Amino acid sequence: MIWPAEAIWEAVAPLLPGFTLEVLPEIDSTNTELMRRARAGRAEPVLLVAERQTAGRGRMGRSWESGGAIPALTFSLGLPLNPANWSGLSLAVGLSVAVSLHPELRLKWPNDIWLGERKLAGILIETASIGDRRYAVIGVGVNIAPHVDYGLRTPAAGLQQLLPQVDAPQALECIAEALARSILRFEAQGFAPLQTAFHALDLLYGRELLCSDGVTGIARGVDASGALLVHTGVGVKKITSAEVSVRPTATHP
Repeated sequence: MIWPAEAIWEAVAPLLPGFTLEVLPEIDSTNTELMRRARAGRAEPVLLVAERQTAGRGRMGRSWESGGAIPALTFSLGLPLNPANWSGLSLAVGLSVAVSLHPELRLKWPNDIWLGERKLAGILIETASIGDRRYAVIGVGVNIAPHVDYGLRTPAAGLQQLLPQVDAPQALECIAEALARSILRFEAQGFAPLQTAFHALDLLYGRELLCSDGVTGIARGVDASGALLVHTGVGVKKITSAEVSVRPTATHP
């Protein structure tokens, strides 16, 4: 694949001084690699792209391989970050990626992008301490072609269902600059200014939910911090932990 590395660098470098972009043919996980570097004291902004991941990771420890017979875009953006409140960062990232790719995409709290009733992309955010600073590693995986064998409850969607000619390099070029801007905006302003935009793409709103902690109810959007609001039989419950899996059980009429 031919990656538009120079064009992406020219767009992102003015936003993130010291920024570099690397494309690797194969690695275990772009997130794992940037976390290794961070723990070794490397804190420069970097966009690491893998044409193939052999041990990619999703939320809650799920594995996610990509490349080869599974056309996908997998990358991680690492950078020093110091927001007043980290809550809602995965929502801000998902919103940026979805808006950059296609208007038909929707957001499933807390960090998935769906096309219809199928997952198209996922986000995994990790942080490491480097001295008195925090280093954020923001991993994004986007299915380019549909694929049915991830061991998920529903088959995965692919971006080519919406954009038949798109490939991973083109998708990255669509995403990169807007994502950097969105992260810097989040660092300065938090999630609250994005609440309305998230609501417009909220896949879960008005739907009956079953959470892995046993909570059931009707989704009522997110609050200004990005917490999921669920209307239960005993009132509105705020779900803030990304370790709680949320599954829609019915489509709102």
